[in-house]
Amino acid sequence: MTHHSGDPVRSTRLARRTVLAAAAASLAAVPLLRPSHASASAAAACTPLDDAAKKEIAMKLVSSAENSSLDWKAQYKYIEDIGDGRGYTAGIIGFCSGTGDMLDLVQLYTDRKPGNVLAKYLPALRSVNGTDSHDGLDPGFPRDWAKAAQDGAFQQAQNDERDRVYFNPAVSQGKSDRLGTLGQFAYYDAIVMHGDGDDPTSFRNIRKRALNKAKPPAQGGDETTYLNAFLDARVWAMKQEEAHSDTSRVDTEQRVFLRNGNLCLNTPLNWKVYGDSYHIG
Repeated sequence: MTHHSGDPVRSTRLARRTVLAAAAASLAAVPLLRPSHASASAAAACTPLDDAAKKEIAMKLVSSAENSSLDWKAQYKYIEDIGDGRGYTAGIIGFCSGTGDMLDLVQLYTDRKPGNVLAKYLPALRSVNGTDSHDGLDPGFPRDWAKAAQDGAFQQAQNDERDRVYFNPAVSQGKSDRLGTLGQFAYYDAIVMHGDGDDPTSFRNIRKRALNKAKPPAQGGDETTYLNAFLDARVWAMKQEEAHSDTSRVDTEQRVFLRNGNLCLNTPLNWKVYGDSYHIG
């Protein structure tokens, strides 16, 4: 689990927070469209997020927030300590050395391809799990990660762990709540950032917080009303942690799609993250 990368323009983005906060406040003042009762059946009308074309859109949306780029496949080699207390953040979904998902990934890769360039780091990854330590990883781990990322087997392992830990659980819960494509994506983006543990800001507890305010379509609620409650709960969770306190991936991305009534996440899509504009035609 992770947040956006600390690329060279990150400091500029952090400085933009006050501007974005003001913009978000002015957006919040705009009355939302009245909930449409037709939206109760959006899930039935929409193509699910696990459709290949929709999944590609989901990956680009997450990459715009995590890596300031739509080219998510360029991120297999990405690795950096972004100073959020999670050690190294790396790969297409921000696997972290401090949260266990990087350890699981390297273990899977090694099970499939013994003797790979990252296998020797497994003892270190076990010992640093739960901390931000680089003990046993420096200085060679970032270089070896980038080398491994050229291997199709490692790329496939990243895809498979992304699906097992993040994508499939989010889509499954979204379908169970009878949400359309946008709602399934909102779940996915939340689980990518917050994980699905027992802490108050985890995905399951963000969802619980939303359920206290509104019902999803599966419980007879209005989808737009419920998704607004979910995004409110998500913003609350993000603001509990300084590293995640820029909420533009909700304010100027997901809320924009919701305000436009785009529950099926249909293209064209236009959005902003950290003040940068993106487009999928």
